[in-house]
Amino acid sequence: MTTKTTDLCDEFGDKAKVFAPLFKDLGGKADMAGRAVTVKCFEDNSRIKELSAEAGDGRILVVDGGGSDRCALLGDVIALDLVKNGWGGVLIYGYVRDAAVLRGLPIAIKALGASPRKSVKRSEGQVGIALTFAGQTVIDGDQLYGDDDGVVILNKPLA
Repeated sequence: MTTKTTDLCDEFGDKAKVFAPLFKDLGGKADMAGRAVTVKCFEDNSRIKELSAEAGDGRILVVDGGGSDRCALLGDVIALDLVKNGWGGVLIYGYVRDAAVLRGLPIAIKALGASPRKSVKRSEGQVGIALTFAGQTVIDGDQLYGDDDGVVILNKPLA
């Protein structure tokens, strides 16, 4: 049974922080729940690629790409690694590519949209820092829940 974001908002009120409804469901699932792993990067997905090779343990990769539409920060290769390594989902304040492949993968991927251009690799970006986008701040380790209705942050997991 998945935890519905609407139920979380009803139960926790303002303690359930809701991202602005900017994100499209681009993966094969809409539902996700797990601890946030935060990444800040701009048009460089080097840190995302590195994290995709680690064991995900159901965690949610939360990426602040600055909302740039000039390139995609995630494509089919990285998404397949995330699935293979047990990540619970991805929330990207930015764009993805290989949308047709992503729709067929058993992982929730929420992003602003799709763009065909790949990112550059400069080994830039920060992992584990607080991110602010879409009206909310998410801290590494926060609990995220997402579904068809949106994405909610709680500061700690449900009991």
